Amino acid sequence: MYQVTFSAQAMHELNRLDKLAQLDAIEPISGLKPADLAHPREPLGQFRRGAKTLYRLRAGDFRFYFEAHGESLHVDYILHKNSLEDFLLRNKLPVSEQQLVEQHSKFWKYLESLTK
Repeated sequence: MYQVTFSAQAMHELNRLDKLAQLDAIEPISGLKPADLAHPREPLGQFRRGAKTLYRLRAGDFRFYFEAHGESLHVDYILHKNSLEDFLLRNKLPVSEQQLVEQHSKFWKYLESLTK
């Protein structure tokens, strides 16, 4: 099992939930094992952004975007599933998350704007 850390944006999203909902939300990511990351299958996905390898984990109503660093995972973003869908709809981007992340910088600008 990994030690999981959270960015300020991710903590902000978690803090909006009550304590029980927080535990339910982080359970899927806290239970990940190295074998899961080595061979990701739904609800876990892996993609590259430049030189970085990032992962996306679908967990209930949330999407965790994170990086693996040795024995730890760092969650960069937590997005509510409806906010991502809203983003896709408003920007008329492809529905495929894989295409979205790899080919459209607007997605990353949107995510980076969440931390400001």
